[in-house]
Amino acid sequence: MDDAGTLNEGGYQDLEDGYSLFGDGSMHIATSTRMPGVSPDMVDWWFWWHATETQRYKLWYPRAHLYAEWPGAGEGNAPYRERYIGGTSFVDEYVGNVPGRLAIRFVRPGDLGFSEDGLDPQEATAVCARVGFSDAPLDWGHLVHYVRRVNGGAEMRSRFWMGGSHVAPRGGAPLTGDLEKVAEGVRNLGDAQARAMVVHCSQEMNHLTVFLPDIFDEFKRIEQE
Repeated sequence: MDDAGTLNEGGYQDLEDGYSLFGDGSMHIATSTRMPGVSPDMVDWWFWWHATETQRYKLWYPRAHLYAEWPGAGEGNAPYRERYIGGTSFVDEYVGNVPGRLAIRFVRPGDLGFSEDGLDPQEATAVCARVGFSDAPLDWGHLVHYVRRVNGGAEMRSRFWMGGSHVAPRGGAPLTGDLEKVAEGVRNLGDAQARAMVVHCSQEMNHLTVFLPDIFDEFKRIEQE
């Protein structure tokens, strides 16, 4: 994750769309999405709002998103970013032809190397999370969606680091027996899964761009009533 916290330094990196595979079996995914009419605070709002109901999650990517649950979701009157940080979204989805039951645990941007002083939600945000299984105490990756304001809207630059050295037991569980077998299945994800991740992220984020400004305005009005 050497380049996570450098996403907010301006400019672009060598890999903005595509993937890299490494000798330990891990992969690095990068996608970029232009988001006309979107602001960074809309994205912060979305990452709380969508995960509290399955139908909201399915709206995002109907063909691939199957189920969402968020026990103890954050308060609706807190700042948007604070509504999801520290929470865990449990989701079922397809990436390519591979089904997954995931636990996405949202963490503070500072945990992945960002300077939070530079993340004014009107200008930029970084949605950061650790990714694991919902039915096994195992994490196997990290993600960042860094969103910055640009002329006419926003730009999202997404990053995933998965497999290989990123596989680790969650909550102090010993990596033995059945859990070791689960870990072995995600240590070497391979070219096909990397390609599927690029396609999945690109499609869901471009679809989100289409309806996010309107749905944000609608529910913001409801909150203010």
